[in-house]
Amino acid sequence: MDPCNPTAQQEPQTLISDQLTVLINGYSESRIPLLQSIVASYAASSLVSSILVLWGNPSTPSQTLAQLAHNLTQSSFGFNGISVIRQTSDSLNNRFLPRPSIKTRAVLVCDDDVEVDPKSFEFAFKMWGSNPDRLVGIFVRSHDIDLSKKEWIYTIHPDKYSIMLTKFMLLKSEYLFLYSCSGGPVMAHMRRIVDKMNNCEDILMNFVVADEVNAGPILVGAERARDWGDARNDHDDGDGNGRHKLIGEVAQVGLSSRKGKHRKRRGECIGEFHRVLGRMPLRFSYGKRLEARFEALLMENMEYADALNKVPWICCAKSCERR
Repeated sequence: MDPCNPTAQQEPQTLISDQLTVLINGYSESRIPLLQSIVASYAASSLVSSILVLWGNPSTPSQTLAQLAHNLTQSSFGFNGISVIRQTSDSLNNRFLPRPSIKTRAVLVCDDDVEVDPKSFEFAFKMWGSNPDRLVGIFVRSHDIDLSKKEWIYTIHPDKYSIMLTKFMLLKSEYLFLYSCSGGPVMAHMRRIVDKMNNCEDILMNFVVADEVNAGPILVGAERARDWGDARNDHDDGDGNGRHKLIGEVAQVGLSSRKGKHRKRRGECIGEFHRVLGRMPLRFSYGKRLEARFEALLMENMEYADALNKVPWICCAKSCERR
């Protein structure tokens, strides 16, 4: 069925609101042991309705994927909501396809090399529940402009951010349809830029959401978030599980392991998206990340949670206050 067929989409009011669907992007067979561990962690959570492993490598043998699907089910505590889906192409746009099997309001889009502890995962989902129109996650970057060259750049700022990465991105499932099926020729052109660059699908989703709600993403902290695809993790974290043997190999296959070219290419994406769209929708959010230790306060004081919907606010270690 055409994923963009409107009749294939569920009415928002019928979607499950207290659970989410996990979409994990998979490509490299060398990451399968790590992928199995990550899937098992999500499968153990009562917040997860289903897990879709979106396999984007067309050269992977069918037998390998069949074995992967079997192993994932066997290692996931009897959880039977796991599917391994071979993508029709290696396009990064495929990770945002609106799939009929998604029955939840919330979707977690994440990578196969990022581990987040269960408590922080739960906290991020609660924060999304209070801010369902925003992107919520753990890894952020910023856009900026190089005045000397008069071009957009992709960077990091210490106190503001405008781009939520798909390493761990919570969003409402309706945005999948907006990304993949709406926007006419302009959006189709921008999706072709993603294919040409083989990059930047996360930046384009940030464009889509910011243009829709005129607000930036929300950053939450994690007690433990491990990005195994980051070459800076080339050391043993001392957890005793032997997983450090994977670090070097896993890091080498990631797009972001090629830091200089990767950052330049993503700056070019921002410039191209801006040129095609004709405006810059990205919006900054300010302040430090909101930490999971605020959970009790959030549950007791809903005014505090509501305050996060009002921009600008700064959330720091002890309080939130207006700028």
